Amino acid sequence: MGRVTTGTTAVPASPQAGSREPVVTDHVTDGPHGDLRVRVYEPAPGVERRAGLVWAHGGAFMHGDLDMHEADGVARSLARHGVVVASVDYRLCPPIDYRAPGAAAAQAPDAVRFPVASEELTSAFGWARDAGFGVVPERWSIGGASAGGNLAAGVSLRLRDAGGPQPRSVVLAYPVAHDGLPEPRPELAAKLATLAPERNFPPEAVRALNANYLGHEGPATSPYAFPGGQDLRGLPPTFVLNSDHDALRSSGEAYAAELAAAGVDVLLVREDGTYHGHLNQPDDPGCARSLARIAAWLTTDALVGTAHEPPTA
Repeated sequence: MGRVTTGTTAVPASPQAGSREPVVTDHVTDGPHGDLRVRVYEPAPGVERRAGLVWAHGGAFMHGDLDMHEADGVARSLARHGVVVASVDYRLCPPIDYRAPGAAAAQAPDAVRFPVASEELTSAFGWARDAGFGVVPERWSIGGASAGGNLAAGVSLRLRDAGGPQPRSVVLAYPVAHDGLPEPRPELAAKLATLAPERNFPPEAVRALNANYLGHEGPATSPYAFPGGQDLRGLPPTFVLNSDHDALRSSGEAYAAELAAAGVDVLLVREDGTYHGHLNQPDDPGCARSLARIAAWLTTDALVGTAHEPPTA
């Protein structure tokens, strides 16, 4: 998989004896767009390695890093349950004020756009699966939160179409799966009407974010940019975890329904009482509940189905 250098992160990489804290190392791989950093969280010595997960944080395609709780906190929690987590530092789009009226894609020379982050996450999955870190290749899943959920869902389509090794499963936390948000159900619309502006993602704001990710207004030309509404047959079992008071829930729910209609085994959960990005809110009880659900999905075979027949030509 190319050049790999390894070093410890700023936190101790060697936990004390008897600790369940993970061993954390930074790796630099030869990604498709240059050096790609991947932070690997391995379970503490003595903890069984039960599964692997390649994980992408959220941040509207333009924010976020490996130190945020949605990356570091998620990975540490899962590693304590025996999951090796490879957290990917994918390249980000230029920032915009997506809540401003008439917001549009940033006009920046050499700006990162689709498909850069999507291709980087694809590369990281192949690297982690091949490296193994004590997990057999068939036990590796891929996942992400919010924009990272979009990337993970798109990569699952890429891997299916490439005809190579598939993830064991896909984990999507409050993903933006569609180019435009589906109409919310009345129950969700009533909750969104009570949200403070900084907590809400109205359709025009999501359109601006998506245009910034693509680099242009209008629909995407690739099915891997927004997998909602695409041919989803033959994808791996998928866990869709939505926040409760969240405009993006309409996309997560619609995508789960599309998966089921395509014959994909899917688990859909709405974490009661939570807001968008709740995996980045460690003091929210819903964060701990969701992390326990993800750990159970990754390590308990009875929860996960199987990948069924691929699409026919």
